[in-house]
Amino acid sequence: MMVFSETLQKFKSGLAKTRDSLFGKVTQLVRSKSVIDEEMLERLEEILISADVGVGTTMVILDNIKNRVKQERYESSEQLSVLLKDEIGRLLQANGGAPANGIRLPDSVRPYVVMVVGVNGVGKTTTIGKLAHNFRSAGLKVVVGAADTFRAAANEQLEIWAQRAGVEMIQQSRGADPAAVAFDSLSSAIAKQADVVIIDTAGRLHTKINLMDELKKIKRVLDKRMPGAPHEVLLVLDATTGQNTLQQVRQFTTAVEVTGLVLTKLDGTAKGGVVLAISNELKIPVRFIGVGEQIDDLQPFDRRAFVNALFESSPTESP
Repeated sequence: MMVFSETLQKFKSGLAKTRDSLFGKVTQLVRSKSVIDEEMLERLEEILISADVGVGTTMVILDNIKNRVKQERYESSEQLSVLLKDEIGRLLQANGGAPANGIRLPDSVRPYVVMVVGVNGVGKTTTIGKLAHNFRSAGLKVVVGAADTFRAAANEQLEIWAQRAGVEMIQQSRGADPAAVAFDSLSSAIAKQADVVIIDTAGRLHTKINLMDELKKIKRVLDKRMPGAPHEVLLVLDATTGQNTLQQVRQFTTAVEVTGLVLTKLDGTAKGGVVLAISNELKIPVRFIGVGEQIDDLQPFDRRAFVNALFESSPTESP
């Protein structure tokens, strides 16, 4: 497991744009006024919404800050950063913010089946490769199932990542039944006593209904081969799409009961506040975030590291 200081450095680097957008503007706001008043809180509201925290989540944070200002008698504007940092930490903790473990594999379940879903273009294939690398680096035997048989070159791209991660991949020809590939992959993993099997899935079929029906079928087939599988359904989201990610989460969750989220491309957006919106509105834990292009840049989501990375110039107390 990566120690906290190393995780924090990764987060700081990957969240630079979001930090500049959020904490940088908050710092400027604090310097412009001496006391916390209604005008200051209105400007804070604008800053949070511009960072894609979302209107509903912004209101929750602001209401909590207003109550604490009144009850605990905060007055100085310099205290606003401390209050904001604390409330963001509380929000993540209350709504599924996880410690630095990503996915915790129970000893009693082998192989542990992870089904990965998401629309095309979000970084699903690279996420699977990086996830396989994480498990492999932890000393686990990993099998990857290439059940995205719809998209051209999907198998080839996944195979490159599987080779980089040093794990085995099970595949069939393009156009094969995705559920059959998932079934074969799990059967192979069981036979080879693998610790983890990761199932890739298509991100786009002819219609949205076809896609969701296909994912439901894959899930049923996995459960038939190994009751209880998949044990984790990870939905990969592109952080740069901001609030649109919320609708994707709702659609996929309705179809296949998403259990965890992977937020990619956080290093390329100033709107990383969507992590807060997802946590508050959907109550589904963020398992990993992508903060770069390297194979080890898929980081287990750590609430403390995330908050500290956003407020790196603020006091160092844990939220």
